[in-house]
Amino acid sequence: MDIHSQIIFLFILAIPVACIAWTVTHEEIFSEPRTFCKKKCSTGKTIITRKFFYLFTCEYCFSFYVALLVLIITRYQLLYSGWKGYFVSELSLVWLANIYMSLFLFIRTDIKKENMEIKDK
Repeated sequence: MDIHSQIIFLFILAIPVACIAWTVTHEEIFSEPRTFCKKKCSTGKTIITRKFFYLFTCEYCFSFYVALLVLIITRYQLLYSGWKGYFVSELSLVWLANIYMSLFLFIRTDIKKENMEIKDK
């Protein structure tokens, strides 16, 4: 696959990574499991327990695992073949997915702010 196709795939694959990571860590549909995980990550007896449950409350942390799953499913490799390509693509997918999530948060916050201003009038 040429470099242009690899870059296009990177931008496309980062969308579902961002979508899944955001939904699990922020949206109402997963609020009960997220509340349980937040409780466990603050009251867990061992550091492993606390860190494991923290993964489901942090979009950045969770996006690593979602990106890994996407790489396993698609076998996408960036720039190199073999483990180097997977390593570069994992980090690139996480980075780009987190940019997407940051943009989404910015837009969502701006929309909520505009709605609040309209209601105040």
